[in-house]
Amino acid sequence: MSLETRVGAAKVVLLHGQPGDRTDWDAVIDRLPGSVAAVALDRPGYGDNPDPAGSIEDNARWLLGELDRAGLESAVLTGHSYGGAVALAAATLAPERVRGLVLVASVGPGCLTAWDGLLAAPLAGPALSLTAWSVLPWLARKGLDHNPSRTGAPRALHLLAGVHHRHGQVWRSFLTEQRELLDTLDRWNARLADIRIPALILADPADRVVPISTSRALGEQLPCARIELIRGGGHHLPRRLPGVVAARIGAFVDSLD
Repeated sequence: MSLETRVGAAKVVLLHGQPGDRTDWDAVIDRLPGSVAAVALDRPGYGDNPDPAGSIEDNARWLLGELDRAGLESAVLTGHSYGGAVALAAATLAPERVRGLVLVASVGPGCLTAWDGLLAAPLAGPALSLTAWSVLPWLARKGLDHNPSRTGAPRALHLLAGVHHRHGQVWRSFLTEQRELLDTLDRWNARLADIRIPALILADPADRVVPISTSRALGEQLPCARIELIRGGGHHLPRRLPGVVAARIGAFVDSLD
């Protein structure tokens, strides 16, 4: 784990969603104020992380282990989508290690749909996951071969083309986490009221992956949370509106001091 240790800089750990990797946060890190020292991590099952994908609790305990290895007593945890559940679970397991939470389009109460159930089903789940995270990234890369311009190519192509796991197949990681959402997310949601840590919730009302009602429910159930709406970014706020996200994170971190 590589983390800047600028004197006086607040430590922020950034967690990507499902699927994804640490590069989802690159543009945000580039725009963070000097008062913030941040690191983005590959969660188990993604990017360069050799650990296999696991449960929300597995992710949370892995994250706490990363804090130990970095010599950090505490940090501000920032999670996008599935990464939000990991941040919340870490705050539940070890609240003394978490100075604050930033939840960006995070999963939470009421986010699961019939489509989520289908993706986790015994037969349909593996078939759909294999198609979605093996075939689609390949098609996206082919599309970028013909139109490599970042401004010219659809944003979805760049998101899909970057999905990888050097130590296994992404579709298996996706399927593992999808089933975990169905099995245990409600149990973690039931513990939200116990998380008495300052929290900032960032969401776009037009998000088509995690509904705005989920963000509002997080705001209602977390005792020390506030919601700030960001329009125009959809679900992928860190990639689509990195400057806005970076500014909100910086202001929140400064407020903790």
